[in-house]
Amino acid sequence: MPKVSSVTVPYAAYLRVYEPLAAFPQPERGHWERYAKRRRRPSYQDELRRSLSDLLPTPPVPVPVHESDDAFVIEADGVLCVCPWRTRLRGWQALDELPGLLPAPLLDAVLPPVVRRQAAGDYERWLERNPDARPWIRTSTWQVPLNWFVLVADEEREYERKGDDGPFLRYRTPMVQARRRVARGLKALRDAIDEGPLIDGLVDVGRWLEEFHPRSYVELDYGGLVHALPADLLDEDHSAADVAEGIAALRSGNGSDAGEAYARLVRRWRAVRDRQFAN
Repeated sequence: MPKVSSVTVPYAAYLRVYEPLAAFPQPERGHWERYAKRRRRPSYQDELRRSLSDLLPTPPVPVPVHESDDAFVIEADGVLCVCPWRTRLRGWQALDELPGLLPAPLLDAVLPPVVRRQAAGDYERWLERNPDARPWIRTSTWQVPLNWFVLVADEEREYERKGDDGPFLRYRTPMVQARRRVARGLKALRDAIDEGPLIDGLVDVGRWLEEFHPRSYVELDYGGLVHALPADLLDEDHSAADVAEGIAALRSGNGSDAGEAYARLVRRWRAVRDRQFAN
C-alpha cells in the first residue's frame, strides 16, 4: 500500500452502500473475499490523502490513472459486505460538478482546462464501455444533505468521541429499511408540497439505492466533519430525529411542527457550512 500522510483531512461526509459478496460476479467476488482477510485495510482518510497528493504534481492528476482495488468491509448479521471505493469513477463525477462549486479563475488555477478536457474525454470513452457503472459511495463537503437523513433513524446513530480509529458519528441501516423510509418520506413530502430540492434529492438517492442488492447495508458517515466540528455540537446533533419528526408532522397535517423541525435543521447545518469560510 502506498505511503500516505498522517495528517487528518476533514470536511467530507459520506453515504455508502455495502453489498454482500453474493452481489459480485467472479472473479471480483474472489478478490473481495481475499481482501476482507487483510489485517490492515486503508481508511477513507487514506483515500483522501492520496487524492490530494495527486493534485500536487505539475500538471496535476485529477483522476487516478487506474481504478482503486480497495474497499470498506463490514460484517452484518454474519454476512460479509463490501463497499468498493471506485475512486477513479467518483473522481470523474466530481470533476463534472466542480464548475458549479468553484469560480472559474480558481478552478483553472487548480485544474487547468487542458487537464479537465483530457479527463472528460477519458471518462466519456470509459462510459461507452461501462454504461451501467455506478459508485458505491456518495460524498458531500461541509454538510450532510438533509435527504440522506431520511434513510436512517435516530436509534441507529453511533457516536464515539474516542473510538479505536478516532472520533466518529455514523448511522447504519439495512437496505430494505432505507428504501422503505425513502418511499414514506416522498409520499409525505409530495402530499404536503408540490416540489423542492428535498424532494428532488430524495428521488435521486432513492433511484441510486435501487441499483444495489436488497440485502445490502446503507451507512451515513460524518467522516472528516467530526474533526472539524466541536464535540458539544456533535453531542447535540440528532438530525435524523429532526427529519423524522418533520416528516411525521407533515404526514399528520401539522405544518407548524414540521416547520420547527426544519428550522432546527437549517440553523444547525448553516452553522456547519459557515465554518467553510472561517479563518
